[in-house]
Amino acid sequence: MNKVKWQAGDKEVQAIVGGHHADPFSVLGLHEADGGKWVARAFIPHAERVEALARDGTPLGALAERHPDGFFEGLLEIADRQPISYRAANAGGEWDMLDPYSFGPVLGPMDDYYIGEGSHLRLFDKLGAHAMEFEGVEGTHFAVWAPNAKRVSVVGPFNDWDGRRHPMRCRFDSGIWEVFIPTVGPGAVYKFEIVGQDGKLLPLKADPFAFQSELRPRTASVVSDPRPFPWTDAQYLDERARKGWRRTPMSIYEVHLGSWRRRADGGFMSYDQLAEQLVPYTADLGFTHIELLPVTEHPFDPSWGYQPTGLYSPTARFGDPAGFARFVDAAHAAGLGVILDWVPAHFPTDEHGLARFDGTALYEHLDPRKGYHPDWNTAVYNFGRKEVVSFLVNNALYWLEKFHLDGLRVDAVASMLYLDYSRRPGEWVPNEFGGNHNLEAVEFIRRVNMETYRLHPGTFTIAEESTAWSGVSAPVHAGGLGFGFKWNMGFMNDTLRYMSRDAIHRRYHHHDMTFAALYNYSENYVLPLSHDEVVHGKGSLIAKMSGDDWQQFASLRAYYAYMWGWPGKKLLFMGQEFAQREEWSEAKGLDWWLLDAGMHEGVRRLVGDLNAAYRELPALHARDNEPEGFEWLIGNDHTNSVIAWARRAPGSDPVVVVSNLTPVPRDNYRVPMPQAGSWVERVNTDAGWYGGSNTGNQGQVVAHAVEGEHWPAYADIYLPPLATLYLKYDPA
Repeated sequence: MNKVKWQAGDKEVQAIVGGHHADPFSVLGLHEADGGKWVARAFIPHAERVEALARDGTPLGALAERHPDGFFEGLLEIADRQPISYRAANAGGEWDMLDPYSFGPVLGPMDDYYIGEGSHLRLFDKLGAHAMEFEGVEGTHFAVWAPNAKRVSVVGPFNDWDGRRHPMRCRFDSGIWEVFIPTVGPGAVYKFEIVGQDGKLLPLKADPFAFQSELRPRTASVVSDPRPFPWTDAQYLDERARKGWRRTPMSIYEVHLGSWRRRADGGFMSYDQLAEQLVPYTADLGFTHIELLPVTEHPFDPSWGYQPTGLYSPTARFGDPAGFARFVDAAHAAGLGVILDWVPAHFPTDEHGLARFDGTALYEHLDPRKGYHPDWNTAVYNFGRKEVVSFLVNNALYWLEKFHLDGLRVDAVASMLYLDYSRRPGEWVPNEFGGNHNLEAVEFIRRVNMETYRLHPGTFTIAEESTAWSGVSAPVHAGGLGFGFKWNMGFMNDTLRYMSRDAIHRRYHHHDMTFAALYNYSENYVLPLSHDEVVHGKGSLIAKMSGDDWQQFASLRAYYAYMWGWPGKKLLFMGQEFAQREEWSEAKGLDWWLLDAGMHEGVRRLVGDLNAAYRELPALHARDNEPEGFEWLIGNDHTNSVIAWARRAPGSDPVVVVSNLTPVPRDNYRVPMPQAGSWVERVNTDAGWYGGSNTGNQGQVVAHAVEGEHWPAYADIYLPPLATLYLKYDPA
């Protein structure tokens, strides 16, 4: 045909039809032509005739076919740019569609500036899929970062998964691609189709900022409902903002939502069912927080969520994002905080995920010595790239803001801090100073913590960090990493090793129970008995205890009380509160039938009473992370395996903790006491109520004053076998 001036060039038409045009907005949509007219161009596969319509349905003119695959163009008599629609027809009928290429950009130059600078803290309001009204039309704005792509398209059932239909506009300053697609709304399923620099089509990618995802094994993203959630926790958040968690009781119940309890048919419980059952159960036991193993979307159940592909999306296994918000709201109504296990250290290489997202190593390091994690067969984030850091920092803030979460437990911090983590010589690259510290990851961690505490008062972060890195929980301004707390892996390893030994041999390993006192205040510690200790052949906590069945239960009760009396916040994984006998499996619910047995129910009762004592007695929590809250009474009685200490807090009565870690009862055992007078036996793990032999001190002991000794008083106490006592001073 003889092409006139206003018509698109043949090469451009071929590029649009072939799906390899780099700038579709320069061709499609409305463009000014000579003589004050406008030309409209559209690519509508399967159409044989196309007519342009105004917003009110007024015909604007017919478009002529330029290519049989569906490229149409024509001149329109309109005054200025405006959203238009097309009425397409073929032998099967007619259909109307709004033209996405007649709309302007949603993002602005300030977004480009802050994204380019790496300082944008509202990326989750800009990137991803946002259902909205734009230029008077309902639709969805899609935006994704893919700076090295030649073409990016949104695909889904709304365009027959045809990447030629909705190619996006590239904002070259930031590498962001965007498009507003009219009539696509909440619930729509979509992915991104990306053509790399080499011209090859990549596997379809899920949206890195997807706020909702399909239920596995499907992997597409879902346009989420934009309506604000009707939160009812304003008073809770107001009170939380005034709390100082170092001096506040924190007892954490760690939960894997998929295996805490299952439905009768074996399926997952929904977020709403968990709100109805898990929340009151945890509150009744006296815990202060629920910590969730990662609920970010992940394709593989046995990864427990630690290999996430949808970092902004609550997993669809239990419902939609609003369901998760209802769960958090219910927890807050019950006085419970919710902590998310957060995974910024690595990501899986599933083809629909972040790996080689635009055909290049975009989110990960190109060099496998930096970008590949040998332990987990995963990719490591490139913490030296400001866009990647912004993606992760925004993700932390997203969960705290949008879902009102109370804290983040950051997984695998050590793997981020050390360049040679799990690598042999020659398999890692030193930093600029020749050392093994990942300086870029250190700065990333500090920034996450600074922004968290700055923007969300009352929230906190917890590091799972297994090395002797100094200052993990020290403020950033003091040279630390800025976490609020750190898991005390040393305490957990030492004490569990001790409790697994036969009682007759414990005298030779006494230091395993006392060594933590040497470093107890170097960090703000959480004492964790986590999921990692009861899986992969390690057995349950009750199975780790030595001796016969009675001794195992008595040892576990004594050990729990020992830990609850030791300085530091507490964490217990689900099922261990009633002495689950089998090690944990994510494939089934806990063995709740065990609670029909008195010994198991007794352990559960004890955990509830330990939480009550810990919360009610300031001496047990108000100086958890400060040395003035702890004082040794008996630290070196190796022969009898007896250990005792005092807990203190300003303005409150002291508490004495005494543990007898052999099955031999000790009568008239003399314990130094902080002051003379009456002491109430607040907890005795040998009580019959807990399944013990019901021996003790009749609920009270008397401390007698002495002179000329290091201690002001002493008490002769009966120590039950394999038991821990809490003695609270009673001035009345």
